[in-house]
Amino acid sequence: MPDKSKNDVAWESLFETHRILDHIDAKGVYEISATSINTLREARLMTKFDHRIQLPTIFKQNDLTIQPNTRGTYLIGHFASYFDLPADDDMEIEQVSFPSELETINPQNLYSESAALLCAYNSGIIERLLGESVSLTVFGRMSTGQFNYIIDDNRSRKPFEIRVHNSQCEIDSGFEGQRFFSIIEAKNEEVNDLLVRQLYYPYRLWTEKTQKEIIPVFLSYSNDVFSFYVFRFGNHLQYNSIELIERRKFQIGQMDIELQDVMTVLDRVRVLPEPGGIPFPQADSFNRIVDLLTQIRGAGVMSQEDITTNHAFDLRQTQYYTNAARYLGFVTSSSSRVEGVTYTLTPKGVDVMAKRPALRNLALAETILEHQVFNNALRLYLTQAGRPTTAQVVELMRSAKLGLGATTIPRRAQTVLSWIDWIMRLTRP
Repeated sequence: MPDKSKNDVAWESLFETHRILDHIDAKGVYEISATSINTLREARLMTKFDHRIQLPTIFKQNDLTIQPNTRGTYLIGHFASYFDLPADDDMEIEQVSFPSELETINPQNLYSESAALLCAYNSGIIERLLGESVSLTVFGRMSTGQFNYIIDDNRSRKPFEIRVHNSQCEIDSGFEGQRFFSIIEAKNEEVNDLLVRQLYYPYRLWTEKTQKEIIPVFLSYSNDVFSFYVFRFGNHLQYNSIELIERRKFQIGQMDIELQDVMTVLDRVRVLPEPGGIPFPQADSFNRIVDLLTQIRGAGVMSQEDITTNHAFDLRQTQYYTNAARYLGFVTSSSSRVEGVTYTLTPKGVDVMAKRPALRNLALAETILEHQVFNNALRLYLTQAGRPTTAQVVELMRSAKLGLGATTIPRRAQTVLSWIDWIMRLTRP
């Protein structure tokens, strides 16, 4: 597998040309212009790192992130730019209905952040979250205006002041009620962290424009579940004063999957030979495979570069998760000199992803269970009425003679356990 993306190659060249690390060691920060970045690759693509995993390798190796300070310049430093989101697998999911008179929004066919937000708004989820009637009033790109803020420096452990002068920010949606104005940043995938700037810059902009309390919210829409994270900034001058104050999950309708449904699938499924030429999966979040399939279905075709740039993957994870989708027979890949590696759904993938959520998830579970190790692992789970240990799964994998090395098997065992956990979570109310 190649280890370097186009962004990796371009940033390594820029770091060398501009001696960026030397400047940061001397002054704590380096300012780079969009013009300089554009000499190698479009700045828009070179500075879009919505999640920590997307940072170029040279940034990760040196604990660096990047913050815009004007419309055409960026600051590189040891900034604490991201906020880690807590896991929420065991949270209660609130069921809501969708207005039957609406025909232009299909709650089972949401392939973009804007579609997910419109669905949440029109189904009353946003009003339930905020506790008052609201109107959609703001969305899109806008100038930040001028303000200063303090951000933590991970290397010096001292605060660093950044002066923002007419940079650009984008609001996925803004909802205004009698008491509140809520800024919502949305992703149509499961993620582990968020770039605080995507909430903080709009927050600072709108604190100067309204007297109402501003509520920053992050939405992750994944596998038909709307997961909301409600924040506040304890000190509006301090970027890292962000605090998570509430989490809630919603779903349109009911999933209606019982344990007996899973057992019926397990009893009828036919175990198939392992696919040739495709590695055994190393992709620990099955929700992210569902997200990937959803995105490819919506786009029709996606390149490896598109997936890596626009979603919460680095290049290696893109390869792991697309290979996992190929392993299950849902995705096929092709390669050309012009477009590089591209992915499309197979007829099986198209058929499964077109089903309503409950039937789709059972079909996904059935496909997982067509593979001997996963099948045996779920049977063991049910037989002993509890999750298998890593050691038990390792033994199942060794018995299956998968051709994996002794050090590789325990890592792949985590994927087996994660996928079996996903199947069992389908049966939770």
